[in-house]
Amino acid sequence: MKAIGYTTNGAIDRADALIDLEVDRPTATGHDILVKVAAVSVNPVDTKVRQNRPAEGDTPVILGWDAVGEVVEVGGEVSQFKTGDKVWYAGAINRTGTNAEYHLVDARIVGHAPKSIDTSAAAALPLTTLTAQEMIFDRLKVADPVPGAANAIVIIGGAGGVGSIAIQLLREQTDLTIIATASRPETQDWVKELGAHHVVDHSKPLPQQIAALNIGAPAFVFSTNYSETYVPQIAEFIAPQGRFGLIDDPKGFDIMPFKGKAVSIHWELMFTRSMFTTADIARQGEILDAVAGLIDAGKIRSTATESFGMINAENLKRAHALIESGKAKGKIVLEGF
Repeated sequence: MKAIGYTTNGAIDRADALIDLEVDRPTATGHDILVKVAAVSVNPVDTKVRQNRPAEGDTPVILGWDAVGEVVEVGGEVSQFKTGDKVWYAGAINRTGTNAEYHLVDARIVGHAPKSIDTSAAAALPLTTLTAQEMIFDRLKVADPVPGAANAIVIIGGAGGVGSIAIQLLREQTDLTIIATASRPETQDWVKELGAHHVVDHSKPLPQQIAALNIGAPAFVFSTNYSETYVPQIAEFIAPQGRFGLIDDPKGFDIMPFKGKAVSIHWELMFTRSMFTTADIARQGEILDAVAGLIDAGKIRSTATESFGMINAENLKRAHALIESGKAKGKIVLEGF
């Protein structure tokens, strides 16, 4: 089968940064299903793994986690899917990725794909949706109010893939006031379109801008990028006993500024449940099924903003380069082999 990967990790500007491959088609056993991949999207994690994870011997690393496709085989312990089902999922970081014609995935982290949007539009959503939903409800526990705080959340990096879906999930499932950060006119317009109540510019001091909204100190902050650079500002504007969550990979992260306000710090890694086969691993499949229902009800839209064509090395290299530029808005999708 066709696949795209690498044998030498490193920079994207190398000719062999990603290469087209022929590899063996796997077989589904146990909790796994085998999916014929129709569309994928590209996330920052793809670029980070490509830069840092070496191949083991001559075995190539195949990237990709978001996928939409059709079930073609089911393992003996799978009961919730059958061949022919259309599914979507975000995979597991410790397993072979979705940049391949056929992909093995644990059925417990898979959902039934939405029926009302096309395949590539659906492919934009699983990883970011799981990340956002887990952060909002499992980590920050926004349904549990912070005493005396404004019933509000600040999303730093609101125009990115995670921010784009987080705004929609919050708007649909909570009554929180959503304050998104964006610095360019096009990204500011994008987050407003998705449902942010207020937009502030993260290239300028945030505490003054948030204070000017006259809503009080926000209870929650969700940071999607450059988290270490915002620590002093967040510590200033967040409410006492507030909750701060982050998903990026700071080289260093000083939590001491949060001590005075007893702010709790929450990390979200969407891959934790699959990596450790946690007791609640099936929650990811449940989240994806629920969000598919919201999409089919017209309450959530896809965050796909650019289609880069077929799934091949050349197009994936272009997608990686755009993500690494820091100028991507929403999600990049690819479809077909």
